[in-house]
Order: sequence, then C-alpha cells, then structure tokens
Amino acid sequence: MSAASHLNFDPIDRAGELWCQHFGDPTAMKTVTSIMRVQQLLISALDAQLKSFGITFARYEVLVLLTFSQRGELALSKIGKRLMVHPTSVTNAIDRLEAQGLVKRVPDSSDRRKVLASITDQGRQVTIEATKALNSVSFGIAEQPREAQEKLYELLRKLRMAAGDFPWSNRME
Repeated sequence: MSAASHLNFDPIDRAGELWCQHFGDPTAMKTVTSIMRVQQLLISALDAQLKSFGITFARYEVLVLLTFSQRGELALSKIGKRLMVHPTSVTNAIDRLEAQGLVKRVPDSSDRRKVLASITDQGRQVTIEATKALNSVSFGIAEQPREAQEKLYELLRKLRMAAGDFPWSNRME
C-alpha cells in the first residue's frame, strides 16, 4: 500500500501541530484522519488489483457474500445489511455485476415481492481469481507483519463495538 507523495512532510502531523495551537489535544483528530486516509489508500490499491477483473472492491464484497451464502443467492436487502451499506449502493453494485454476467436477479420463490441476487458460474470464477489476486498482496497490507495486523484488527473491532456496529451478544471481550 504505497502512494506517490508530492509532499516532503506528513500533512496529518502538520495538521496536528496547527490543531494543537488552535484547539488543543490533536490525538483523536490525527487518529481518525489517519484511519480515513488509510481507507482511501486501501480502496485505491484494492481497486487497482481488481481492475483486470472489471470489478471494484465493493462489487467484490458482494460476490464473496453471495459465494458464502448457502444457495449462492441473497435478497438485496440482506446484502445491504450484511455489508452495512445503503440500499442504493447495493442496487448499483448488482446492476453492474448483472451487466457483466456475474450475478442475475431472480424472484424469491417464498415471497414474489422480493428479488434475489444470484451468483453465476462466471461470477464464482471471477471471485476465485480475484481472491487469489487480493491474497497475493495480503489485501494491501503485506508490509505489516501478521501480529500487527491482528492487533490493528482488534483495536478497530473495539471501535466498531463501541459504535454499536453489531449486537452486544456477539461481542467478544
């Protein structure tokens, strides 16, 4: 995960210095800004890795979710809930994946008002190949040792728990 920098200093550190002069302790601001910047860098790196498959990381997540489902299909509303994204984002992703022949929309046999997204054989193959490509670069964080990755995951998981990202009954202490 590297990006060419046009600056000869860390802009977040500099913002922290100025923040301190104007508002006080910059720790929380610098931490959140760093998380947001890393998210931008990761999405850019992952999308670049997936470009040859004609998908973005957001569409990859949909394909993986469908691959993990028992029948290879899920209601669009369930996809949104599981990926924690807005229904419009799901519709957009499914539209694009369907246009590529990677998923198809099918009526729900138990409730004709619902539409399911169903992964195609081509979608399964793209998921397998794209996963190999992402694994080959450790999802953009290959520079970090496994122990550091685990610590970072636990720290971020605590932030997600505190924000109510999932029910208390599923929280591990």
